[in-house]
Amino acid sequence: MPVRPDLMERSEGKCELCNSTTELDEYLVAPKDGGHQDHFIVACAKCIDQLINPDNTDVNHWRCLNDCMWSTVPAVQVVSFRMLHRLSEEGWAQDLIDMMYMDDDTSQWAKSGLDDESATIVHKDSNGNVLEAGDTVVLIKDLNVKGANFTAKRGTAVRRIRLVHDNAEQIEGKVEGQQIVILTQYVKKSN
Repeated sequence: MPVRPDLMERSEGKCELCNSTTELDEYLVAPKDGGHQDHFIVACAKCIDQLINPDNTDVNHWRCLNDCMWSTVPAVQVVSFRMLHRLSEEGWAQDLIDMMYMDDDTSQWAKSGLDDESATIVHKDSNGNVLEAGDTVVLIKDLNVKGANFTAKRGTAVRRIRLVHDNAEQIEGKVEGQQIVILTQYVKKSN
């Protein structure tokens, strides 16, 4: 389906997310009904595929959010906000969320489409403290690292952790230059 001329003009013939000029289509931003052109964005096939299929998400592709989140088009702001939340375990995405501004109506629209499942997953350390992406934790037990042939020693600080988005009991971090998965029951949050 060709993109309507008014949307094509607004987007200047480019994807309103990544600026691609190929395979453009209209994308309805839920929960709007499509009764007005402002309920749509112009997006390329690659962006639309990743919006619809979270398993296909290419984190580096979405670095474009750094620019498009400042769009004056509310629908583009909404999609940017939602994608940043999907990528919130990435330090750069969390930084962008913290900087983003939307008016109240746009903010409500954006939050109405967030995945409720991701909001219910809370990562906690061994003491019950809530962990967030980018925190520093300390190992409370020696851990044998499978496949790396070393032991991560008790007391080792793991900086700038990443949260495993679908498992509240796992985080990721670097120990001795190796990216590993760590069970939250073996860490405590560092102040």
